[in-house]
Parts: sequence; structure tokens; C-alpha cells
Amino acid sequence: MQTYSPGVRLPESFYLREDVVQISKDLLGKHLVTCFDGQLTVGRIVETEAYRDSDDKACHAYGQRLTPRTQIMFEPGGHAYVYLCYGIHHLFNVVTAPAGMAHAVLVRAIEPIYGIEIMLERRKMSQVKTTLGAGPGSSSQALGLRTHHTGLAFTDESSPVWIEEPLGSSSFQIKTGTRVGIAFAEECAFWPWRFSIAENPWVSKAKGIDE
Repeated sequence: MQTYSPGVRLPESFYLREDVVQISKDLLGKHLVTCFDGQLTVGRIVETEAYRDSDDKACHAYGQRLTPRTQIMFEPGGHAYVYLCYGIHHLFNVVTAPAGMAHAVLVRAIEPIYGIEIMLERRKMSQVKTTLGAGPGSSSQALGLRTHHTGLAFTDESSPVWIEEPLGSSSFQIKTGTRVGIAFAEECAFWPWRFSIAENPWVSKAKGIDE
């Protein structure tokens, strides 16, 4: 039987820091929790990517680009930003930094912790495989995250989406690589801003530009 002991919800101060690269590393090992229609699902974050608005050509808000889609990125850190990729995949991001800076962290993979039967149903899978939450589209689908969840505040007690520091969390090594699918970003494509828990089987198999 699966068991889940709620951890400590991350405070607003965690998200309001300006160093999005550090936050990307710090999110590793945290629990991403969703509760939609009474269905609780929990995934351990095992892979992330950092995006910074000011000088990162891979960032949706590069050069302070304010559009209807990126508007949420300019809000204070601690909000969800979920966008549609290729018209199919819903990709979940954690908005960070003070209002106006438009930084964000893409969650690329999760390790299923609780509500695995629900995740399997959402992913249309009959058995647990490491592909259940590997990749940003797969992890969002497993946790039930979609574009209409954009704007939810993780620190709001009524929010159905939040991030926790799990009880009894353990130490781990962090693997660094280049981000995936951003060859268009010129020199920024080579920045080592993808982070994962080393040797974790739930990390996606996607390759960065230098791999």
C-alpha cells in the first residue's frame, strides 16, 4: 500500500530569490503535489531546467517580452506557468524571482510517490515504467497539470497545486547538462542549465545539445 506523509510547504521566500539557476537545483528532491477532484498525486522532482528573461534567448520572456502567454512570468515567484508545446503537451513551470523579472523553472521529470494508479490512468499505461513521469509532458500529464492551471499560487492554502520539502529528505548528487530542444537559442543553447538527480532512473532520456 502506498503511504504519503505530508511535508512542509515551501514558503514564498523560496520562490522570490533572483537566482533561478540555484532554485532549479534546490527544487530537485522536492515533492510536487496536486489534488484535483479529491485525487491526490505526489511526484518527487528529479529533473529541472532554468530559464532567465534578461539574457536567455531560450526563455519565453527573453528581453522582457510581455505577451498574454508570458504575463504570468512577470508575477511574483511562486506561481504556476503551464504552456502548450506542439499543441499537445502541457509543460509545467515554476515562476521565480520578484515581480517583473520573469524567470521560471521547467519541471522535466518526476519520480512517482503517491497516487500512482491515478497517474497510470492519466498516462493510459497499464504498468509502472520509468517513462511514467519522465519528460515535461509526461510528468504534467501524470500529475493532471494543464494550461488552465497557470496562475495558481503554490503558497495559497486553497491551491490544488503546491510544492513541499519532504520529511526525511536525503542527500544526492546533481548532474548538470544543457537544456533540451532549444538549438534555436544560439549561444544560450550551450548553457549548462539542466539539472537532475544523478543515477535516478526516473530522469528523462532526452539529450541536450552537447550530449
